[in-house]
Amino acid sequence: MLLIEKVLLLKSTPIFRETPEPDLIDTAAIAEEVQMDAGAIIFRKGELGKCMYIIQSGKVNIHDGDHILAVLEENDIFGELSLLDEENRSAGAVCAEDCLLLKLDQEPFYEILADNINVLKGILKTLSGRLRALDEQNTLLNARVKVQDTP
Repeated sequence: MLLIEKVLLLKSTPIFRETPEPDLIDTAAIAEEVQMDAGAIIFRKGELGKCMYIIQSGKVNIHDGDHILAVLEENDIFGELSLLDEENRSAGAVCAEDCLLLKLDQEPFYEILADNINVLKGILKTLSGRLRALDEQNTLLNARVKVQDTP
């Protein structure tokens, strides 16, 4: 994959959507292409996370045991929290079909964050949006529980 193709793929994701293309060149340069066959395990729940993935082609199942939490497709990202900390994966990921992934490792990405505020802003905005959505879901769930508990 050419550098410009990597930049365009990065730009198509929620994390990097608002980041100017010139600011994505360094990130694209550290991104590694990973080709995987259907059924291949990308990572297991509980493994230490040190990278994030972007799907260029194919589908990935995010799962917890036999329970599929999400089916991700082209331009979707997963494992993004592992760019920020080294914690255990909260779920597993397996290729639902042949996949071409772009992998971003944590350490070289930290160096880019130190020099590029626009990349950092994109990550913070995406993670904040996800937290807000989870908070909203939690609020709705709590409201339903209260209604059910009312005699």
